[in-house]
Amino acid sequence: MVPIIGLWDQTHLTNFSADKKAWPVYMPIGNILSQTRNSPAKMTVLLVALLPGPPKFTGESSRADETQRQINADSLRAVLDLVLAPLHYVSHEGMVMDCVDSKTRLCFPILLAWIADHAEHTTLHGIGSKSCTKCEVPCNELGENSREEYEVRDYAIYEEKARELESEEAGSTREYLRQVGVKIGQNGFTGLHGVNPSDLHKPDLLHNIYFGLFKHMRQWVEGFLKKHKRQQAFDDAWKEILPYPGFSVPIKAYREVTQWQEKC
Repeated sequence: MVPIIGLWDQTHLTNFSADKKAWPVYMPIGNILSQTRNSPAKMTVLLVALLPGPPKFTGESSRADETQRQINADSLRAVLDLVLAPLHYVSHEGMVMDCVDSKTRLCFPILLAWIADHAEHTTLHGIGSKSCTKCEVPCNELGENSREEYEVRDYAIYEEKARELESEEAGSTREYLRQVGVKIGQNGFTGLHGVNPSDLHKPDLLHNIYFGLFKHMRQWVEGFLKKHKRQQAFDDAWKEILPYPGFSVPIKAYREVTQWQEKC
């Protein structure tokens, strides 16, 4: 098996045109060392698609917004089907690939992970913004360290339930989807061989550490320093840190330190 990793990152483009966002999709091979994969010069990550930015909701009525939401979901599903179509064949039949030891082998590429932030994952899976992509835990119990075990999400069942909404007696189905946090009963990864959509959401350094824990910790430290009127003392101590291998000093602070050293 050859693990394939999908990377999806919504990018803001401009404030002066209708299409303000671009959603590039990148795919590297998962068994490449992270230090090699994260190096731009190695070219291990290739752009395979640029997803269209969906139109905004009109706000005229809830029915119009629901229709637009369904159109956006259908468009996203159609584009993802085109992007992932080659995996349907090679994951079953395999393909001959060159390996790092200069030998060729019959490999079976499968989608192993999809790296994106939580908001983008909820769009991909068609669930609410406060819902978990892994299990059916209620929104009001997220982060509560509940001892109760919840069912793992089965997106194939959600898609079947969504088809039942077209019938006249669909009240119970609609209530079921609402309780599990499903807004659109379509998932872009349903049907891929050897892929469980609920397992694709993996923690990554960017979204969980830099934009998650580190950002939260920095805001807490700044609030603590302001409360005790020690922010200026902290900034002064930070500026005096000298360059050290493996330790990154902010550019502005580094320039101020360099200018201070030159004056001395």
